Amino acid sequence: MNRFASGLRKAALGLGLLVIATSAHAQATRTWVSGVGDDANPCSRTAPCKTFAGAISKTAAKGVISVLDPGGFGAVTITKAITIDGGGVIGSILASGTTGVIVNAGATDVVRLRNISIDGASTGIDGVRFAAGGTLIIENVRINDFTADGVKFQPSGNSRLVITDSHISNVAGTAVHTVPGVAGTAVASLQNVRLYESGFGVKAEDRTNQMSIRDSFINNNLNSGVQAQSTSGVVTVNVDNCHVSNNGLTNASAAGIKSKGPSATLNLSETLVTGNPTGLGAEGGGALVSFGSNRVVFNTVNGNATGNITTR
Repeated sequence: MNRFASGLRKAALGLGLLVIATSAHAQATRTWVSGVGDDANPCSRTAPCKTFAGAISKTAAKGVISVLDPGGFGAVTITKAITIDGGGVIGSILASGTTGVIVNAGATDVVRLRNISIDGASTGIDGVRFAAGGTLIIENVRINDFTADGVKFQPSGNSRLVITDSHISNVAGTAVHTVPGVAGTAVASLQNVRLYESGFGVKAEDRTNQMSIRDSFINNNLNSGVQAQSTSGVVTVNVDNCHVSNNGLTNASAAGIKSKGPSATLNLSETLVTGNPTGLGAEGGGALVSFGSNRVVFNTVNGNATGNITTR
C-alpha cells in the first residue's frame, strides 16, 4: 500500500513538472509573426504565428513580438508588459470597425509599440486606446483613418505616455487625446511627432498633470492644434520648438494654441504659430504663458498670451 501511494506521489510530481515545462515552453521571451504564419504554431522564428493576438498568448511578460516579413497582423488587446516591434519591414494592423490596439495592463507594466502601421480603413474606432498600465511607449508608428482618436490615453491609475518619431493623421476625433479616468493621472511626452488632418491635433484634459510637446509639427487640423482643457482637474501643457499652422479649417473659433478652463496652463516657447483663425487663445480662465521667444504671425487674429516670462 505504501509503495502504491509512493508511486502515485511520484507520478503526480512528474506530471506537475511536465505541466511547468510545457507552460514555460509556451511562454517564450521572443516570438515572431509572418504573413504566411499560423496561430497554431509556437510562434518561433521558423514556425511563426499569423497575428499579434495569436503571438501574445505565447509570449512571456516583458517579451518581444517581432515581424518577419510584411503583412497585416490584426488588432490586439495587451494585458501585460510587452513589446511589439515591426523591425525593418512593414508590420501593420488593419483595424476596420474596431480599435487597433487596446492596452489594459498591470499598474507597473511597460508596453512598447515600435515600427508598425495602424490603419482604421475609415471605419476603425481608436488607433490605440490605453485603459491601464504603467507606461505606453509609441516609437516610429503611423496611425491613420480612425473615426475617434489616434491615441486615446485614458488611464485608470497614474500612467505615462511617450510618443516619438510618429505620424498620426486623418482621425475624426483627436490625434493624441489624454483624458484620464476619475482616479487616473497622465504624464505625457511627445517628441518629433506629426499630427495633421484630424479633428484636433492634441487635446489634454483634466488630470493631465504634465504634457511636453517638442520638435513637432501640428498642422491642418479641423479644430485647435493644441488645446489644454480643464473642467475639474489640473492640466499643464508645455510646447517647445514646434510648428503649429493652418488649424481650425472648419472652426472659426479654434486656435493654433488654446488654453481653456480655470485650471488649464499652457506654456509656449520657441514655437511658430501661423495660419490659424486665432494664433493664441485663452478662455474660461485658462492661462497661456509665453517665454517671449515665439513667432505668432499671419493668423487671422494673432491673439495674446495671458502672461509673459522673459528669459536671459
